[in-house]
Amino acid sequence: MLTAEAAAALKDVSDELKGMGYRLKIFDAYRPQMAVTHFMNWALDTEDTRMKDYFYPELEKDVLFPQGYIAEHSGHSRGSTVDLTLFDMTTEKEVDMGGTFDYFGELSHPDYTGITKEQYANRMLLREVMLKHGFKPLAEEWWHFTLADEPYPDTYFTFPVNSYSLAAGSYDKAA
Repeated sequence: MLTAEAAAALKDVSDELKGMGYRLKIFDAYRPQMAVTHFMNWALDTEDTRMKDYFYPELEKDVLFPQGYIAEHSGHSRGSTVDLTLFDMTTEKEVDMGGTFDYFGELSHPDYTGITKEQYANRMLLREVMLKHGFKPLAEEWWHFTLADEPYPDTYFTFPVNSYSLAAGSYDKAA
């Protein structure tokens, strides 16, 4: 789920990439603030390191906030932020970006050069097309983009994603 403005811009991105043989694979878009709060509480619990080996093996959990990987409020809760990658229509596989989605570490920085030239070029292709269509990147994650002219820059929506909350006028707009 995205704002109408972000969805329209993302369609333009998709149309351009389709002409190059790619589609978009979306990992994450709108996320209610209550989910962000749960994630933040997990991050603050430095004793819970069950996911360290997969998501942040090179970092200690207490640096996830200061280094920008986790925030108390997320652009995802404003409805104009999307996490995505390229999908190759010929191979029918995700394009190799040189790192996995939601990995916390330098490897995920868009400008990280310790990957192959092809992986770096793939990151830059996604980035260039997203920027061209009005999205701005996040310095810590190659997959994360927010519509630069987002319609609700100071609003953090709280409605859950279910059929009831999506009915006209049945949600609490902001946190």
